[in-house]
Amino acid sequence: MSEAPQPTTAAEKQSSARVLPALILAMLSFSVVQTAVVPILPSLAKELSVSGSSITWLMTANLLSAAVLTPLLGRFGDLRGRKPMLLISLTGLVAGSALAVSTHSFTWLVVARVLQGAGGGVLPLAISIVRDELPKQKVTGGVAAISASMGVGSGLGLVATGLLLEHWSYKSIFWMGLVFGLLAVALVALRVPTDPVTDKDGGADPLGAITLAGWLSALLVAVSQGNNWGWTSTRTLGLFAVAAVVALVWGVIEVKVKHPLVDMKMMSRPAVAFTNLAGLLIGFGMYGSFMVISNFAQTPEKLTHYGFTATVLHAGVMLLPSAIGSMVAAPLGALLIARRGPRLPLVLGGVLGAVAMAYLALRHSHEGDIYTASAIFGLGIGLAFSAMPAYINGAVPVEQSGIANGMNAVLRTVGGAIGTAVMAAILTGDTMKLPIPVTLPTLDAYKHAFWVAAAVCAVAGAVPFLIRTIKPAATVTDGGKTAELGSSPALAKTDA
Repeated sequence: MSEAPQPTTAAEKQSSARVLPALILAMLSFSVVQTAVVPILPSLAKELSVSGSSITWLMTANLLSAAVLTPLLGRFGDLRGRKPMLLISLTGLVAGSALAVSTHSFTWLVVARVLQGAGGGVLPLAISIVRDELPKQKVTGGVAAISASMGVGSGLGLVATGLLLEHWSYKSIFWMGLVFGLLAVALVALRVPTDPVTDKDGGADPLGAITLAGWLSALLVAVSQGNNWGWTSTRTLGLFAVAAVVALVWGVIEVKVKHPLVDMKMMSRPAVAFTNLAGLLIGFGMYGSFMVISNFAQTPEKLTHYGFTATVLHAGVMLLPSAIGSMVAAPLGALLIARRGPRLPLVLGGVLGAVAMAYLALRHSHEGDIYTASAIFGLGIGLAFSAMPAYINGAVPVEQSGIANGMNAVLRTVGGAIGTAVMAAILTGDTMKLPIPVTLPTLDAYKHAFWVAAAVCAVAGAVPFLIRTIKPAATVTDGGKTAELGSSPALAKTDA
């Protein structure tokens, strides 16, 4: 494996004002596209004449594709250059959006969502580009802005969906993704420089890629479809068993091959392993909570004596403060990381998420309660997202940055799939009898869901205390040679 490239002067690097907006737009494009369909799944089922259980494949297919392609694109970025892989990632998103616009077939719409999942590679690739191209003093803020953009885009996607459906058909949602994607491709092509390949001596690991895709596919399909198939059904349990066996085989392969897709020694570092655990828990909290809050807001108050009978747009607006909170969190997280390291913002992220969900469990009768909790929750998610790449980049060399951040993104996705499945199970497990043929959860079911989300976020806030403090250092000397290892002046590679 080749040595990390020597740091260049700030004058030789691209200005953050030129590179960073392109990367942030790329991240926003994917996060908006991923969540925009969530509020309209019931109406899409009617429009496309498919069952409620079948329509969930529009989310399952996207999550599955993103989970499989994110680490692969991240690793190929490490091997062959980040900009080409970023353009491929965005091209998949654009192709999927174009297909979704052009078809009225449910089957082809699922294929379109699979193609859109390629956009998941944006996060690790963009973080690696920032680490390569920005002046060192701007790296922490740049990484925080890109990572927090995931929460911003998710919130904006929900609002945009409601706004578009007020005036146009569901096709407008996919037109939005197409426009965002094309703009991102253009900006990346024009503004992001061709980066040096940091791991020229690395090799491909096709067997590792296949087995990684295998166990992630089995796990995500089982989790996403468990409510429809039954958690004790043969299909569900069989897929969980397949996921466990293939994951074990994958781990053995990665330990033994010369050039592994994922370096298991790197993944086992406490700073990486526990950050990934936090990512899974935060993903659970974010995706699960967005679903629960949106459903709660749209519940017809006259029938249930709770909820706000909100339209899709109104429900999205209620979640808009979460996007604003994530925007505020990016510079705040960067400041905290620079001064105190990544532990404090990650702890605060979990704590604020727990506070927001506990608040909703106790107070939920006024719209102001939703707005307040949404803002607190968005701030927490943004802080957590800004801190996780800082932890990882401080513990891995530059040539492993893409795959390391890619696996963290995968675990956020897996956590999101688990979170939505668990929340759906809680809501469907306690329903009320109504004089019309509609099944709605009881108020207690929503309270339980909020408490579960609060507990998961609280655990995420405790995880950083399991990580040793990363000692401040910008370089390390090996045999008289100095190599850049950290992503910020406050972080460096250690045995953490």
